[in-house]
Amino acid sequence: MDWACIRNRCKAGRVDADINFYFDPVCPFAWMTSKWVRMVQAQSGYSVDWRFISLRQINANVDYDAHFPPEYEAGHTAGLRLLRVAAKARAEHGRESIAELYEAFGTHIFEAAPDSANLRPEHEVREQRGTRGFVEPILAEAGLPRSLAEALDDESWDREIRQETDEALGLTGKDVGTPIIHFEPPAGVAFFGPVISRLPDEESAAELWDHVVGLSRFPGFAELKRSLREQPQLPAFGVAAGTAGRQEDWHGGSRRQKK
Repeated sequence: MDWACIRNRCKAGRVDADINFYFDPVCPFAWMTSKWVRMVQAQSGYSVDWRFISLRQINANVDYDAHFPPEYEAGHTAGLRLLRVAAKARAEHGRESIAELYEAFGTHIFEAAPDSANLRPEHEVREQRGTRGFVEPILAEAGLPRSLAEALDDESWDREIRQETDEALGLTGKDVGTPIIHFEPPAGVAFFGPVISRLPDEESAAELWDHVVGLSRFPGFAELKRSLREQPQLPAFGVAAGTAGRQEDWHGGSRRQKK
């Protein structure tokens, strides 16, 4: 990858960002991919526009009780509530505020091991992520006012989140999950993923990036896919660095249970 060319293109103002990254803050695989993207970003200096996609909105017409494990509706709903806060932060503090806010959300959701001394049902853990008690300290940590937590219950932000969700799905098609990455917008191609369960080292991170961008630049490339995944290498899943998580079948991008 010619990083100097990318930086010069940004300075020339010919693109707004080198990639648009669409995330739902409660998606562990979006979080893993975002950690990889940040590693490569630190090496290259290229720019990322962090955008929204809501798993709750994608599954608005799905019967959660019939198709998902019991904790998923609470988790996806919390994700939408967090995106409302992010939308308000972006409107009042600029697009640049989202990088740090998403990093703070992901760190608190995924980078701490479960509290073995205070075990709660999983749906309660996920539901709590959409509360002021969870959000306000994170906002302060990200250098943002705690008052942004008022957006948790403000459905007026849902239209903007819906528009951005539709924007992402319009780039890839609807049978996908998160993350969605639009490479070299506006003319470049967008894909669901890459979905990774392990975080590469710095050298491998750049190599993986080159391969993914190489695929995205081939105009006839459409898809690589497998539904078997390891649990992500994150403390929240009890998977330590250097170990592999249990392999599961995610049915092509979600935990929807096929009948």
